[in-house]
Amino acid sequence: MLNPNDRRYRYPFINCTDCGPRYTLIRKTPYDRPQTSMAMFKMCNECQAEYENPKGRRFHAQPNACHACGPRPELLDGKGKKIETDNPIAETARLLRKGKIIAIKGLGGYHLACDATDETVVSALRERKKRKEKPFAVMSKDIEAIRKYAEAGEQDEKLLKSREKPIVLLKKKNELLSKSVALGFNEYGVFLPYTPIHHLLFADDPILSALVMTSGNVSDEPIVFDESEALRRLGGIADNFLVNNRPIVWRCDDSVARTVGERIFITRRSRGFVPAPVFLRRKLPPMLACGGDLKSVFALAKGKTVFPGPHIGDLEHAEAFNSFRESVDHFKSIFEIKPEVAVVDKHPGYFSSNYGRSLGIPVTEVQHHHAHVASVMLENRLEEKVIGLALDGAGYGDDGTVWGGEIFVCDMKGFERRFFFPLLKLPGGDMAAKEPWRVATYILWQMFGERFKDAHPLFVEEIGESRVNNIVSILKADINSPVTSSAGRLFDAVASLLLISHKNSFEGQSPMLLESIADSTVEDSFEFDISGEGEIDFTKMLGKLVKSANDAGSIPNVSAMFHNTVASSLLECCKRLKRETGIKDVCLSGGTFQNLILLKYLSKLLESNGFRPHFSRQFPINDGGLAIGQIAVATSSF
Repeated sequence: MLNPNDRRYRYPFINCTDCGPRYTLIRKTPYDRPQTSMAMFKMCNECQAEYENPKGRRFHAQPNACHACGPRPELLDGKGKKIETDNPIAETARLLRKGKIIAIKGLGGYHLACDATDETVVSALRERKKRKEKPFAVMSKDIEAIRKYAEAGEQDEKLLKSREKPIVLLKKKNELLSKSVALGFNEYGVFLPYTPIHHLLFADDPILSALVMTSGNVSDEPIVFDESEALRRLGGIADNFLVNNRPIVWRCDDSVARTVGERIFITRRSRGFVPAPVFLRRKLPPMLACGGDLKSVFALAKGKTVFPGPHIGDLEHAEAFNSFRESVDHFKSIFEIKPEVAVVDKHPGYFSSNYGRSLGIPVTEVQHHHAHVASVMLENRLEEKVIGLALDGAGYGDDGTVWGGEIFVCDMKGFERRFFFPLLKLPGGDMAAKEPWRVATYILWQMFGERFKDAHPLFVEEIGESRVNNIVSILKADINSPVTSSAGRLFDAVASLLLISHKNSFEGQSPMLLESIADSTVEDSFEFDISGEGEIDFTKMLGKLVKSANDAGSIPNVSAMFHNTVASSLLECCKRLKRETGIKDVCLSGGTFQNLILLKYLSKLLESNGFRPHFSRQFPINDGGLAIGQIAVATSSF
């Protein structure tokens, strides 16, 4: 592509058969050109000869094309009118340097791009995209450019350069980029160019060191992949559009991963990984696993093969739920699988579960946290009973309450709930997940009674006395205040009590900020208790934490001690279960374990006490791995 003597010099759709487009181009199997969106491009004589030559590297490369016969880029203005230019990509680079926001068509959808070093334009993108605080992903030309603003070790470099080219979470080195890229967080999500257009953008303007490259959508909607849809939905966001005439058959967002030591953890499995299959030991009938409603991912299974779907998003948004249904149909078509069984979460109100229940086929229901643990068991080939630690924001419990901090003894067939996180109330129901100060108010009121305002006056001052009083009134009347054992809500509440964050504008925001501020070198912890019923009691810790909240300088230490106390309590639960059962295998799953301080410290404690900790690495540890866990549980009944 960069060789002036090659006939494909600067051709923006040159590709490799290993890492080029496939899933986003295919309409049905087998993967042959007539069944892809390349069918509309008739190969020229030279390309046809390459395609038919068994000795050549382009033998049966389905997207094979060149300047003469393949797709072409175009630059449009904000209203979709073509801009006449000899070099649309070079002109796009020039516009980016001038502070414009450009919607760029990629492999599986559109990105919204701008200069990541320009505070004015990054702030404008946040305003237009309605994404006030969630960090943006950043793309740089090469690893050397990335190392100017982020810490990237040897394993990080391997992951960044892998053929999947995921977004990799890296620790910030400095504030070289706009502060609005990841305000308040200690990490950047960074990736390298993975299409010819990306490479050419940086080649055409060497001064561009980093581009915000975020999903082309309005906040919480699925990524846009169709040109007319892009002009309609992104017209108020992008100043220009860099498009091309190769249709994307189906959307596929970027994958996200991180390294922990030598291990790689996938937090969002999509482009580059989908639809790589998983292979089972047992044979299954044709089956659809519907996953959950947050970070939605489904899976189709047939025989000993499972095909996990792409990341879709939060199904409470109509666009995302439509995408979920259409994606299932697309997978059923390309893999020729007609499900005979639907596996769903037990939650009676999940959109994904009710979709599965509506199909008119037999339904298997799987408890949310059992699926979390089972996904780890499946990946690590664990057949015997394990200790399962499932920590997340919410999952429907077998007792009808909201679970989320669960310690199980389980196998694929079933589980025993042996310990659980402290029971909290959620005043306002779902609003408590978006406004952590509500749960923090409950904790203060429970601990100090009518004196709670005196116990934490700064908290009351920041929230407002009338708002706090309203929550106490709701709690006293026991109105719309469901009970939960959620680890996620506990982390939320602690972030609020420490005056770090009182709201979640996106899922996990407050716990992420709590983690960002913690001093990871601290190894001290607070006291805790465990009741005879198995409830972990953090009352002593919370009391000391509230007393420390008025001293801003102590917050990094206190945050670290909170994380360490949670880890120590989980270790104690495991030790008690090992004495009783002899089990040494411990499976860690659920979105709370995306917290590296907790994950690393707990792993260290478990290993030093003779346990074997296991994690998901191929699949997300969060709800993106639920469908795999549902399949795993379903295998036990066949």
